[in-house]
Amino acid sequence: MSAVGSSNPEYVVARVRARRGSLYGDEEYRKLVRMSPAEIARFMEESSYETEINALGSRHAGVDLIEYALNRNLAKQFEGILDWSEGGLYDLIARYLRKFDAWNVKTVIRGIYTDAGQEAVEVDLIRAGEFDDRRIRRLLEADSIDAVIEVLEDTIYGEPLRSAYAEYEETDTLVPLENAIDRAFYERLLANLPGNEPTRQYEAFLKAEVDFRNADNALRLARSGADIDPAAYFIEGGDLFTRDQLARLARNLDELVEYIADSQYADELGPALRELEDANSLIAFEHATDVALLAYGDQLGTIHPVSVTPIISYILAKEREVDNIRAIARGKEAGLPADEIESELVIT
Repeated sequence: MSAVGSSNPEYVVARVRARRGSLYGDEEYRKLVRMSPAEIARFMEESSYETEINALGSRHAGVDLIEYALNRNLAKQFEGILDWSEGGLYDLIARYLRKFDAWNVKTVIRGIYTDAGQEAVEVDLIRAGEFDDRRIRRLLEADSIDAVIEVLEDTIYGEPLRSAYAEYEETDTLVPLENAIDRAFYERLLANLPGNEPTRQYEAFLKAEVDFRNADNALRLARSGADIDPAAYFIEGGDLFTRDQLARLARNLDELVEYIADSQYADELGPALRELEDANSLIAFEHATDVALLAYGDQLGTIHPVSVTPIISYILAKEREVDNIRAIARGKEAGLPADEIESELVIT
């Protein structure tokens, strides 16, 4: 559809709820962690991934087949949501799905930074954003980060990446570039939102996402050992932190967790937020914030069940499914034991 005309949240929410019922649950993940990659692919073939597994099975096998099928299915699911949507609802969803453009830019930049091959980078791309195939191909063919920036000059990421490039060269870390991408995405995402009550609830969810992204980034920076001030990479738009607060709290995981647990999110998040208290590593902390954000989206979706929020909540849940299946497949390929693979999963 398009952004022209009236919104149709009742219809889209009904379609999305039907799809959410087909997402994998904890029992399916427990089965998958005990399967080989070939068995995982066969399991997926008997679920909502049947079309993708059958279409790609003659060209790929094992983990590659799983990866390509996951990404193609994710793109198809989200394209379907956009096709159903009209008016202002279409605009809100399209804005949010541009997160995959940001993901793809960061994936290409990481590939160049680590000298990964084009095929290894391409398998991780998710074609569910605004970039068309031609731009994706140009990004994949870029042989330097400077060339990536040239490809993106006419997008929201061009100028921020150009501005961050000097600091990237000085620090030799991707943090300045990745943060520039995130800032550009969230600035556009939060700009000029409608002022009605359901959209204000959606804005509250987006602000929570910014808050948790800031917390994750600050801890990652603090533990990287790089001489980088977390305050310099603060993303505007959240409610939980000021720039100075975040820089101070980022130095101590226990204090940061306690601060979040005593914040305005405590009542809404309930048990999911309390999982942060048991997060004894950066990965565990990031998983706990993912779970908390899913719970918050679900909770807000019950307040305004006919709005964009239940749709965004489904998008997050579908992302988590894809991430979990990918983590299982890669873990099996690497020969990791089942309990170690399970620790990498985000399960609500």
